[in-house]
Amino acid sequence: MSRGSVAATDDINQTLPKAEQRKLDSIHLRDPLLAELGNDEIRFTEDGVQLLKFHGSYQQNHRELRKSDKVRCWQMMLRLRNPGGRVPARLFVALDELSNRLGDGTLRATTRQAFQMHGIPKADLKEVIGTIVRNLGSTLAACGDINRNVMAPPAPFEKGGYPVARRLADEIADLLSPEAAEGSFLDMWVDGDLSYRFKPSKAVRRARERQRKGGVFSGSGSEPLYGDTYLPRKFKVGVTVPGDNSIDLLTQDIGLVVFTDPSGTLRGCNVYVGGGMGRTHNKEETFARIADPLGYVAADDVLDVVQSIMALQRDHGDREVRKHARMKYLIHDKGIEWFRSTLQKDYFHGELRGLRKEPKPKLLDYLGWHRQKPGLWFVGLPLVCGRLQGELKQGLRSLVETYQLEIRLTANQDLLLCNIGSSQRAAVQEGIKKLGFEAPGETSPMARHAIACPALPTCGLAITESERILPDVLDRIDVQLQRLEINKSILVRMTGCPNGCARPYMAELALVGNGLNQYQLWLGGTPNLQRLARPYLEKLPLDKLESTIEPLLLSWKDAGGRRSFGDHIEKLGDQEVNDLLSASA
Repeated sequence: MSRGSVAATDDINQTLPKAEQRKLDSIHLRDPLLAELGNDEIRFTEDGVQLLKFHGSYQQNHRELRKSDKVRCWQMMLRLRNPGGRVPARLFVALDELSNRLGDGTLRATTRQAFQMHGIPKADLKEVIGTIVRNLGSTLAACGDINRNVMAPPAPFEKGGYPVARRLADEIADLLSPEAAEGSFLDMWVDGDLSYRFKPSKAVRRARERQRKGGVFSGSGSEPLYGDTYLPRKFKVGVTVPGDNSIDLLTQDIGLVVFTDPSGTLRGCNVYVGGGMGRTHNKEETFARIADPLGYVAADDVLDVVQSIMALQRDHGDREVRKHARMKYLIHDKGIEWFRSTLQKDYFHGELRGLRKEPKPKLLDYLGWHRQKPGLWFVGLPLVCGRLQGELKQGLRSLVETYQLEIRLTANQDLLLCNIGSSQRAAVQEGIKKLGFEAPGETSPMARHAIACPALPTCGLAITESERILPDVLDRIDVQLQRLEINKSILVRMTGCPNGCARPYMAELALVGNGLNQYQLWLGGTPNLQRLARPYLEKLPLDKLESTIEPLLLSWKDAGGRRSFGDHIEKLGDQEVNDLLSASA
């Protein structure tokens, strides 16, 4: 299959790349996974593993159990589909029980607003996913070459564009759900009970009918949008309101900013395309990229432009070289003007106008208490690296169950407890205080916005530590800032490999795993996540972190501290930054 080929596969008579052939042979993500679920092996084959991703699960090898427990070292990570981070009370209670009984006892809030479970034996996977589905959840398309969890500001405000953004995220999630693969998913995990199919809105149903027409149609009657080989690689969509960058908008394949009229009705969206974080060390052809502005579309065209953009990527994305398959590379290679003209000529027949003016975006996190609407409140609770376990998880379960609270997860790996009645607020406040959240809105600035990926011991891509050591790294930097009498904070992110799951390339200071206890040092992002950082050191030993960055911190202090740390790095320029780093060697 050459670059630019469509996903319709009925008449393909040539050799396909292995990843593409696997998808084609799977009969819509079913085989050989279905057969392997029923055997006694403790792990899936490679073909099964790759298809399993589309169902929301990764097979992992727990590195610290390899020698001591050959059976338990093979375990499944399971990721949910939670558009906008919404988790109903019933689903959270089910997840808590499942994680205790069949997982490793933890739940983890991801950087895409979903829950993950870890430590699930292969033999229990059907029970776990089936229970999730029966309790109003899903894991379909949480991973794989397909649209992933759709992000939106999690704050349950009933004002401005927030209700519209949340609703649009739900609609896009339904719009971009696979048709035939949904049937395979239900066959596999709930024995074909079709009552659990997604129930899209009237607007989504009409848009899905249009998937069978024009350039949007893949050529496959079973999967009219995706085709029988789905997408070249993963695809990510985020929706927000003007000024709110809680979802890292520019890192998405499609980023939408909603505009509403005074009554709260959707007027249209600014559309951004081509963001993405994944890269590989020492392969300069792979890189992080922020999205380009595409244009503004009216409300009636929003769903159509979304599925048209996906169809363009389906047909023109690179299916030969997987490291080059994301839409960001297509736009980088061809240019945004080619992308816009091809979209309008072959796929999207609505009008693309110039972007509407937006206020300066801010990284919002919603920690602390907020009025949801008259008579209702929500409270944002900071979670260290998004990890829920032990007494904290048990206590949250009790609050959610007692007061039937909805949970919403943030892109910063925090958790909002929503729909708290005014009469319940005092009791909930006392409950979260007992869990250690006496003043949840007064978290230290350093810890407030820092995030990390899971990394070791379970992630197969991890080169070194991330999540487990981030708190210590933050404490060290915080102590250093206090010692130097610097009263401003720095946006820090950390990953165990270059794949970018914690979006490190947008941070003011990022540590990206590049060897045992060694990290690439990236500098120069912005506190509101609007500019890519740049790499300055290939292998920074973690024990030399403070001594390495101290000349930069002193330079920042000497400059008066008016700018953010990232803006100071940008102002210095590469040569001076490198000179200061060399001075610390």
